[in-house]
Amino acid sequence: MVEITLIIKGKEHFMMKRPLAYITAAWSGEEWEDLEAAAQYCRAAFDAGFSPICPVLFHPLFINDEIPEEHKSGVDMARDFLRRSHVLVVCGDIVDEAVKSDIATAARLKITATTLDGILTVNTQGRARSDD
Repeated sequence: MVEITLIIKGKEHFMMKRPLAYITAAWSGEEWEDLEAAAQYCRAAFDAGFSPICPVLFHPLFINDEIPEEHKSGVDMARDFLRRSHVLVVCGDIVDEAVKSDIATAARLKITATTLDGILTVNTQGRARSDD
């Protein structure tokens, strides 16, 4: 991929080599289970050529969700990450209210929403099969 530099109003803006992909899923609420799943989803998105962003992986390191102000800050930061992303990647087989909210936000912001399976399927198109 070619890195592109845009000049807007006299300021340089660098395009990323890998588009940002916001990772969402119906998280179970079990910290270690969610961390493991999030890491696997992020790895798959990375292997498909994206720079994955998944707040579930890093917010627990410094956000205390039991403090209402910090919980709200975490939600606000997650929405900001989604706004900056090029694509929303829905992972897993369950769509809960949080995932629906991410999808609605992406639609409102005109950010493409797809599934991880969709990205992986498209990513393998055009590659020669090993049994050919």
